[in-house]
Amino acid sequence: MRRLRAGIVGGGQGAFIGAVHRIAAELDNQSRVVAGALSSDPARAHASAQAWHLERSYDSYAAMAREEAERDDGIDFVIVATPNNLHLPVAKAFLEAGIHVICDKPLAANLDDARAIAALVSGSGRLFGLTQT
Repeated sequence: MRRLRAGIVGGGQGAFIGAVHRIAAELDNQSRVVAGALSSDPARAHASAQAWHLERSYDSYAAMAREEAERDDGIDFVIVATPNNLHLPVAKAFLEAGIHVICDKPLAANLDDARAIAALVSGSGRLFGLTQT
């Protein structure tokens, strides 16, 4: 059995939570983070990916979802480590691309977004996890 391939959106340089999620994803040696869209600033995103020795770096989560879904060696799941107001659009992009999602808490910025995520998950056939500590 191979290790799962993970991606991460957000959490690049200057963000505490990204490193925490990366460590957690790799802790049991059953997955490894291979791709990321680590910042909305492309230069920071690529510098962060280089510092983490990731195989692939993306300028946007939309490009990452689209391109990873098309790859034979694409990610199995994505970790959403963005500001709360971006949880819905990021989760939507990856669920619609057929990629499982692990989302940092809280689920969403408001109840309407939370309901929208629930509806997306329900129709996606994909797993969605919400991290809690």
